Amino acid sequence: MAEGSFLNPTETLEQAGIHEGMQIADLGAGSGFFARAAARLAGEHGVVWAVDVHQDMLPRLKNLAAAEGLHNVEVMRGDIESVGGSNLPGNHFDFCILTNTLFCTHNKAAAAAEVKRLLKVGGMALIVDWSASFGGMGPAKEHVYGAREAKQLFEGAGLSWVRDISAGAYHWGFLVRKKGE
Repeated sequence: MAEGSFLNPTETLEQAGIHEGMQIADLGAGSGFFARAAARLAGEHGVVWAVDVHQDMLPRLKNLAAAEGLHNVEVMRGDIESVGGSNLPGNHFDFCILTNTLFCTHNKAAAAAEVKRLLKVGGMALIVDWSASFGGMGPAKEHVYGAREAKQLFEGAGLSWVRDISAGAYHWGFLVRKKGE
């Protein structure tokens, strides 16, 4: 991905290794850009659960997925700021996605713990967020959460850093893995 480009969900997920048949949770899915891209990569044998705290976003996301022929997207209202708050089963997912969510998450430690709870042993999570405010294009300057702090947060939750992911000029990204317990 070119450094001058904006965040591209498909390219980012391809770098992360999303593939056919995966069970995926997109946490803080919003309008579903990443959920829909993940659904295309996971194929008909994979499933993407799109979770968001804003109930009004979910029907729109489901309708967009259906209009694109993506019948492997399920939606769920959930709050990732409490462990178990996503309403998804623990130790179930091959992959979790957390994009452009940390900057607006108040209880970041609970969100990291929820990612760990959801992943199967060996499962991975893609963490992506804004690298700066960019004059109002991204979050307010005081809400930007750095990659170094995020890595410490997820490692503190018991996940292992795997590698950085190129996420364009305005975002940072990395992969973490759930270790055997």
